[in-house]
Amino acid sequence: MTDKKPQTECESWVNDEKFAALAAYTGASLPPPDVPTPVAAAPAPDPAAPPGEKKLSKKELKRLAKGKGKKEKKEKPASWGAPGAKKKKEKSPASASDAAALATYMSSLPPPGSGGKKDMAALPMLPAYHPAAVESRWNEYWERSGFYSCDPATAAARSEAEKFTMVIPPPNVTGSLHLGHALTCAVEDTLARWHRMSGRATMYVPGTDHAGIATQSVVEKMLAKTEGKNRHDLGRKAFVEKVWEWKKEYGGKITNQLRFLGSSVDWSRERFTMDDTCGAAVTEAFVRFHESGLLYRDTRLGNWSCALKSAISDIEVESLELEGRTFLNVPNHPGNPKDELGRYEFGTITSFSYPVIDGREGEVLTVATTRLETMLGDTAVAVHPDDPRYKHLHGKFLQHPFFQRKIPIITDGTLVDMNFGTGAVKVTPAHDPNDYECGKRNNLEFITVIDEGGAMCKVIAGEECTEFGGMMRYDARIAVEKALDAKGLYGGKKPNKMRLATCSRSGDILEPMITPQWYVNCNSMAKRAADAVRDGDLKILPAEHEKTWFQWLDNIRDWCVSRQLWWGHRIPAWFATQKGEKGVSKNDMEYSSRWIVARDEDAARVKAAALLKCPEGEVDLSRDEDVLDTWFSSGLFPFSVFGWPNQTDDMKAFYPTTLLETGSDILFFWVARMVMMGLQLTDVLPFKTVYLHAMVRDKDGRKMSKSLGNVIDPLEVINGCTLATLNSKLDNGNLPAKEVVRAKADQASDFPDGIPECGSDALRFGLLAYTVQGRDVNLDIKRVVGYRQFCNKLWNATRFALQFVTDFEPTASLLHDLMSQGNLAVRDKYMISRLMNGCGAVVDHFTNYKFGDAQMASYQLWMDNICDVYLELIKPVVYDKTEDNAARRRAAQGTLWVALETGLRLLHPMMPYVTEELWQRLPGRGTLGAEEPESIMLAPYPERVEKYRDPQAEASMEVTMGIVRACRSLRSSYQINHKDLAKFYVKVAPGSDAEKYIVAQTDDIQTLGRASSVSVNVEVPDSVGIVIVDDQCTLYMDLAGLVDFQAELAKLQKNLGKTLPSVKNLATKMQAAGYEEKVKAEIKAQNVEKLEALKKKVADLETAIETFKRLATK
Repeated sequence: MTDKKPQTECESWVNDEKFAALAAYTGASLPPPDVPTPVAAAPAPDPAAPPGEKKLSKKELKRLAKGKGKKEKKEKPASWGAPGAKKKKEKSPASASDAAALATYMSSLPPPGSGGKKDMAALPMLPAYHPAAVESRWNEYWERSGFYSCDPATAAARSEAEKFTMVIPPPNVTGSLHLGHALTCAVEDTLARWHRMSGRATMYVPGTDHAGIATQSVVEKMLAKTEGKNRHDLGRKAFVEKVWEWKKEYGGKITNQLRFLGSSVDWSRERFTMDDTCGAAVTEAFVRFHESGLLYRDTRLGNWSCALKSAISDIEVESLELEGRTFLNVPNHPGNPKDELGRYEFGTITSFSYPVIDGREGEVLTVATTRLETMLGDTAVAVHPDDPRYKHLHGKFLQHPFFQRKIPIITDGTLVDMNFGTGAVKVTPAHDPNDYECGKRNNLEFITVIDEGGAMCKVIAGEECTEFGGMMRYDARIAVEKALDAKGLYGGKKPNKMRLATCSRSGDILEPMITPQWYVNCNSMAKRAADAVRDGDLKILPAEHEKTWFQWLDNIRDWCVSRQLWWGHRIPAWFATQKGEKGVSKNDMEYSSRWIVARDEDAARVKAAALLKCPEGEVDLSRDEDVLDTWFSSGLFPFSVFGWPNQTDDMKAFYPTTLLETGSDILFFWVARMVMMGLQLTDVLPFKTVYLHAMVRDKDGRKMSKSLGNVIDPLEVINGCTLATLNSKLDNGNLPAKEVVRAKADQASDFPDGIPECGSDALRFGLLAYTVQGRDVNLDIKRVVGYRQFCNKLWNATRFALQFVTDFEPTASLLHDLMSQGNLAVRDKYMISRLMNGCGAVVDHFTNYKFGDAQMASYQLWMDNICDVYLELIKPVVYDKTEDNAARRRAAQGTLWVALETGLRLLHPMMPYVTEELWQRLPGRGTLGAEEPESIMLAPYPERVEKYRDPQAEASMEVTMGIVRACRSLRSSYQINHKDLAKFYVKVAPGSDAEKYIVAQTDDIQTLGRASSVSVNVEVPDSVGIVIVDDQCTLYMDLAGLVDFQAELAKLQKNLGKTLPSVKNLATKMQAAGYEEKVKAEIKAQNVEKLEALKKKVADLETAIETFKRLATK
């Protein structure tokens, strides 16, 4: 039973009244959803129906378009041929003629890499839509023709409103794009193509990021696997050369993916954040920051990855929530001997005691910690100054059980909550952020007890640490617990909910460490960036992200920009000493002034000589071994790509850029830094608008992650992918065996037959549809498959429509000519008006970054207006080639040509390949004068022409389609064979606009309603079926000769005889003793609903029986 509910414009097209329209040109059998016996489709006049192609019904296609999926029985989950599922009868394979046509097509393409244009005259239009064939060669042609580029002189002469510039968020060179990147590409390229077609000087710059940590890790793993070496075996110079070799060999995968996706970036301006152009910008920025007093060197506490032996940025930190006692594997550790899998224990809190010096006999002070090994670096125990329990201990000392060190008892109301635990807190300033601040407040000693590799120091605060020195930190945790127990100081441990900071690159558990690093003071830059949004100079969309922007910038902390890596931009700073000078350490803050920041070593030597007051020849310089945080170079990307700090032609023409489009997850990590650095270094905003697209998750709402095995390469959707190939990615990855099994099970459930070939257009169009959903996208590949079917419909509809215009010759001013001649039928005016509305809606949506709405508006224009209505309405007109019909026929042909050509241009930014292929096949190509564009991507983007809108024609068509729907409803209700035409009668309010509209479009009603005649306000025969259209109009269908009343009456009575017992049985069951008390509420509710449905069915059957009794006696 179909639910009845008010229809929105987006939903109205799933109704059964339109099924015949699609069937007429696709050859599909599309029964109305509520008809129990399928109505046979008319023989398809369209020879383009793809042989052997699996078709989705119209309703299924539309549901997929809206993300609802195909309706299925619960006991048979959706799949593409899941094992064990009942097989439907297979359709015949592609015909020999189809295969031959495809072979001819592929063999006639321009040679790969030539950049040649497809010759439509030599390429017969394929009878079926094949994404790989249709999408081949176009990108090469666009790129080779220079369509993606923009002359800086042209752009420089344009006003800000007449140009559009955007840089791509540079993906990491280490990997490949996933579907989240594909969404970025779909949104950005849609904008770039739209602006280019709208006449703006458009520059879309590609590039990749050197990804310091990720790239170094990948190459180190490769070295270990292939040569059994690490980077230290090679040395820095040789290792960096090896990374460049790796980048050259493997770094092109991303550019290949971008080309497949059709991204119209200017490849001649491609940048890599480690190339010479970007490198010069990085050096200049570092020097200018230092010269302005914003950049300095200091020893502070920060996140340290022992596995990488480097400080890491916040973006590389992930939080692991532990609910209690948990065992985890830790890199660089030998393994816990007490755990069979070698895992270490976390999620517990351990209590131990410090003996009080000069206290009461046996007096101890008990503390608790989640990181027991750090007690080796404790330099105080803090209590609250108002805690009466410890008043007598103020100013006293504790004895460290493993060192001679005496630990002071201090008071600190900021650190200590006297109501939590024992009210006493151990303080390790060198290994905890809160303790670090406490140490600074109370002038405590900062003792480092863990080295850069994660092992316990062998000498701690000047004392030998023979018992624990050299142990890895979590092995030391076990040993310290055992040693405390032996001393009688161990107080036990219990589960503790906590959060672990881990390194996203290495999986290591991060260690707070005090190390010398370079920092940038961001306070003034952050204020300018925040004020830019507050003052309206910078717009962030959606506006809900402004809260995050202000929260981060208003609470900014200094930025640690140095990393202890070999791959990256080496810091342009040199430590200066005089030849023979002794006792000067580069890590001693006393000598921090010896660090010379300069653009090159020669400049550093001049500065050093002046500082040391000695000749340049007496200066020894040692360059900093560290490299810069990857985000430093990425933050310069909007202007470094154009040659900053030099005032190049590109810099003058394209900077500042127009828009920054990216994911919301890096708003403050990257976007905020670009704004801060742009304002500081160029004194202008690097862009005026930030658009943050949704985050892409899998269909279950999980983040797409290699660790979950749910990452999908866009090429796997574009080209199709077998289940075996998906499985092999898991086998060759780094997932634990248990996770591989789980991920394979998920893949088998989601893609039992692999991922079908969808093509780039379907992927892009499908991803854009998701942008209406909000912050997170739960991506179901089946929905993309639905848009693959839409591409097929678009192909078949255009192929079918082309037969109507084979003898038509368009003109360059065709639309104007049509509208000025004044001989258009209502259906033609309606089509032009709907076209204008569609163009206006899509442009408005693009302007407001509503890509999902733009996608749906263009989709509806094609499916609801062009395909479902206009193509069907003009069939009788274009088939009639008599002289009397010549004017009407040409008007219909011209309107159809305009609709196809404009509709393709409207879709092009979202679906570049199929629209180019079909646009090139329209009749008249190459004959429309000197201004005719060579490619659809150079054609002007269609905009609404207000004077061509015709509300009256649309109102007339709305009334007409209401009648048509009623015609189809009656035919469906009485199961009239599709080939049988019926006589219809319309009763409508005399003199009303509705009467005028219906009379004017009776021929259109006949066409779509499968009518032999349509009579208005005449006497109606008795043998009719009736449906009320609205409060002004009623439709009647003459059933004489179409329905065997006696036979239908017998069927209805038989059905009623079967239904009545069901009603009685269910009612009896619901009235039985104990029913109300024993039956679950859910079951009772289902029974009530079922009984109501059965009662309605009985009422409907009884009404129908009375109707047929009446008709049978006529």
